[in-house]
Amino acid sequence: MPKTAIILGASGATGSELLQLLLADSRYSTIKIFVRKSLNIANPKIEEHIIDLLQLEKYAPDFTADEVYCCIGTTKAKTPDKDEYYKIDFGIPVTAAKLSKANGIDTYIVVSAVGANKSSSIFYSRTKGEMQEAVQQQNIANTYILQPSLIVAQRSESRVMEQLFIGLWKLVNPLLWGGAAKYKSVTAANIAKAMVWLANNNYHDVIVTSNKINDLAKKV
Repeated sequence: MPKTAIILGASGATGSELLQLLLADSRYSTIKIFVRKSLNIANPKIEEHIIDLLQLEKYAPDFTADEVYCCIGTTKAKTPDKDEYYKIDFGIPVTAAKLSKANGIDTYIVVSAVGANKSSSIFYSRTKGEMQEAVQQQNIANTYILQPSLIVAQRSESRVMEQLFIGLWKLVNPLLWGGAAKYKSVTAANIAKAMVWLANNNYHDVIVTSNKINDLAKKV
């Protein structure tokens, strides 16, 4: 039976890759996207909901699907105010997980970040860690938390420092083995592929690091 998927963050680097994968996948008949402004993509599979994502709980009746993919995330540069950052990077994914649980959705996949740790002294790592814990507390049967390191993607905005790091990581990646493999860079396309694979297969870990993301992407 064709499935329905929800994507949060469909306008971002990973979310846009994911949207294209699901649109091309015959297993899916409906892709619900919850966005701040229209993506202006004409496709009969897309059901677009233009909303205030910070008030996602108000749209609970529309939040029904077989799977939820949460690719929401901001950056310090985009959102320097820590309270606002927390509302986005903690609030939206956790609210989505709670709605998933309440509405009987048994697959929830969210993008976090390497180094996420609720006990970290670094605000951004601590926020991701707290988000992960709150998501797992919902006890959704198929919960997967992806922890990419540096994400390689084509972006509309210029990120000079990020491009410098991407260039550096190309040289460093071959040297990252064993416990350090989780720090390998990963493309947005590979993250999207790994998410789709996880939604349609059994996997043994909740936490999926960059090296595992790259491995799973090869299966798609």
